[in-house]
Amino acid sequence: MKAYEIRKMTLEEVKRALREAEERLADLRMQHTLGKLDNPMELRKAKREVARLKTVLREHELGIRRLASER
Repeated sequence: MKAYEIRKMTLEEVKRALREAEERLADLRMQHTLGKLDNPMELRKAKREVARLKTVLREHELGIRRLASER
């Protein structure tokens, strides 16, 4: 998901997406540890997804950029 797509979401949707992305990342890390991860790039993509969500959420908290629900 791109940052501009995240900014179109409401605050609750962003928080829910962050929770889901962190759960997925934890699952992928476990699979990687056990050697069952087919595509290691999925781990990298999941990390970046979490980082994007956290960045947009922090921008909203600091008032740098507002989410769609605030406009």
